[in-house]
Amino acid sequence: MTLKGTEVYETLYCEILTPLALALKSHLAEILSGVERIDSISTRAKSPKSFQGKALKSGEGGKFKYSNPLYEIQDQIGARVVVFYLSDIEVIRNRLKEYLVPIESLEKSPERDSEFGYVGEHFLFSMPDELKPDGREDDCPHFFELQIKTLFQHAWSEASHDIAYKAPRPLTRLENRQMAFSAAQSWGADQIFEKLYRSIADNDG
Repeated sequence: MTLKGTEVYETLYCEILTPLALALKSHLAEILSGVERIDSISTRAKSPKSFQGKALKSGEGGKFKYSNPLYEIQDQIGARVVVFYLSDIEVIRNRLKEYLVPIESLEKSPERDSEFGYVGEHFLFSMPDELKPDGREDDCPHFFELQIKTLFQHAWSEASHDIAYKAPRPLTRLENRQMAFSAAQSWGADQIFEKLYRSIADNDG
């Protein structure tokens, strides 16, 4: 990542990405209008500092992971939809696929059933052409990343990112176990609230 590349991204961040993220938020809000139990819809443009850090990551053989980061880094625009219950995730997923063009999807969860950690659904969608500013279409990213999380998934990932990812030192064995325990509690809360919601909704009907 050269100094020139950094300067180019900083210009794009101010002139294109930031207003594009705001336009995307309004677009998502319109698509999801009327859907119940949405806690929040948020979007962000990847900051120049964060972009540079990702662009400078090394891959196999010590070479840069991205040969052309301005085109290869796909989360320059990110979005998140936070919902109340686990079953609401499917509702949001289906609604978005009606109006947006999906490129790929990934359900992130611990590798083993006995482990607890990060959970969330990640999608890559094509950036809607109508959101791109006239005359600057070629400067806009072709895709944006979108996450769908429950309140508990979102709260745990934000807190754990702040504690573990930003920690000035590696976590101790006890601290890692405490992180896993908090993830288990988050998972359990989602399970119980989903069960309660279903039980009450079924009896009400």
